[in-house]
Amino acid sequence: MTLNRRGFLGAVPIASLALASSRTQAQYAAAPVAAAAPISDYDTLVQLSGDALPRNPMAEPARLQALLDKHAKPVDGYLAGGAVAELEAKFSALLGKEDTVFMPTGTLANHLALRLLCGEAKHALVQQESHVYRDESNTVTTLSGINLVPLAPGRAAPTLDEVGAAIERAEVGPYPIKVGAIALESPVRRAQGATLSPSLVADIARLARAKNIRLHLDGARLLLMSGMPGFGVQPYCAHFDTVYVSLYKYLGAPFGGVLSGPKPLMAKARELRHIFGGTIYHGWQAALPALDALDGVEARFASVRAAGDKLLAALERTSGFKVQRIDKGSNLVTLEIAPARLAGLEARLQQANVRIGKVNEGKVQLGFNESILRRDTAYLLKALAG
Repeated sequence: MTLNRRGFLGAVPIASLALASSRTQAQYAAAPVAAAAPISDYDTLVQLSGDALPRNPMAEPARLQALLDKHAKPVDGYLAGGAVAELEAKFSALLGKEDTVFMPTGTLANHLALRLLCGEAKHALVQQESHVYRDESNTVTTLSGINLVPLAPGRAAPTLDEVGAAIERAEVGPYPIKVGAIALESPVRRAQGATLSPSLVADIARLARAKNIRLHLDGARLLLMSGMPGFGVQPYCAHFDTVYVSLYKYLGAPFGGVLSGPKPLMAKARELRHIFGGTIYHGWQAALPALDALDGVEARFASVRAAGDKLLAALERTSGFKVQRIDKGSNLVTLEIAPARLAGLEARLQQANVRIGKVNEGKVQLGFNESILRRDTAYLLKALAG
């Protein structure tokens, strides 16, 4: 589908382009080393921070036009048909679920999932450090009257015993309360990207099934787990009734996410999406980039993980660096840099077109995304170590 400039601007609201640009800048341009020079070459840039491939906001309209040219009928109407329907089908296959619903925001996806899973049993267990509990402005309780019970404060995951005890506290006693759902986030951003192991998820799922409690996965960054020992997208998701995955965090979209689950439940999710004001006029601007990114996504993110591990191993063998890994971590680590290595670091990184986050008291958080695949380990080590 080819559009001239006038047609393109008519098809893509200016507000959408502004949103794409601001979202791209916010998501992809993580805090650089202090006073870093402007990025001049995004095509070779290696950004060792954030989850997403860094992109030039000024090039986004051209990228979207190229994606339009590849699809005969990309445009949806109120999130029906076009690239949105294609994306939904592709995610259903990827996650191993019957149906998938495009959602404009992750907050809406998580909210509707818990509302549907709980039904009249308005009592849900969540991680205290989860996005649902800490970053969604009490949405689930305010709009759906569901009491969220936080577990594992300061940690990524509750133990099986903690989950069992929380269920017993609610359901056993003179005034029992039925637990309607358990929501688990993995990776957990507030726990520096720590993940819930497949074995723990399987154990919690068995307990939940025995108690007739339904499960939701906030898998906004789920695909970052690709390449971890024992992890597979479909086997992991099989334990959950519903799964949310983000489109904008690492799949190149300006906004949006998807919610996957059983067909009857997803039909209700579409109805609720409209009731809560989420059935926007078009979603193809987000669906097209995400569709493009989904091809080979598991293999690519597994390669990112392998490249990150190689770089960390090289840094550990180099004097002046200390790597602090996260237990069951996804793509984040903390790097301690000795003063001798800090000398000239900014200039070396700029010359190599490599960016890292802000160094604070000799420490910096490194994040691995697809840009690490643009250079080999030796190149990146030289940029960091000199």
